[in-house]
Amino acid sequence: MGKVIIINGSPRAPRSNSKEYGEIFSSYYKGQADTFNITKNNHKEICSKIGEYKNMLLVFPLYADGLPVTMLNFLKVLEENPPKNKPKVSVIVNCGFIEPEQNNVCIDMVKLFCKQNTYEFNSVLSIGGGEAILGTPFKIFVKWKIKKLAKSIYNNTPENLRVTMPISKNMYLKASTNYWINYGKRNGITKSQMETMKIE
Repeated sequence: MGKVIIINGSPRAPRSNSKEYGEIFSSYYKGQADTFNITKNNHKEICSKIGEYKNMLLVFPLYADGLPVTMLNFLKVLEENPPKNKPKVSVIVNCGFIEPEQNNVCIDMVKLFCKQNTYEFNSVLSIGGGEAILGTPFKIFVKWKIKKLAKSIYNNTPENLRVTMPISKNMYLKASTNYWINYGKRNGITKSQMETMKIE
């Protein structure tokens, strides 16, 4: 119960999947939920507001098995500017891999931050195939889990949740490969070019 501050730590926050996950959460949460996108210049502003909330929900994508630099930089500032009243911390993390357990190390990083800075870690939702799932009929599975997460935070009953697309790894790899080939075509890049180190 109580207000939730949703902090979007995606490097492309205004047009990210993390934004949509946060919006779905807000639609299910029974209390007040306010969203802030991390930018280069608003770390202290967000830190100054955190103490007004009972719960803090960090929403971000997996980057190289860890936190995106956007979120890392914010947590450094939060460590230096702690609120007087510390909220409970929950997480929604998504990765491009179909296996949600790929997010485990990243989740442990947030748990370590909480332990070192005396925040209570509450609930987590780990999403596999997070870059694609919102554009498929399997989106309903994500919505169900986010609804469950919203309920767990509202009722203060911690949950360790995970969700992915119910398809085989081979099918997922084939679909994702086709997606990137078509994406490259739309931007004038061939498959062979994407397979070289000359493409960033």
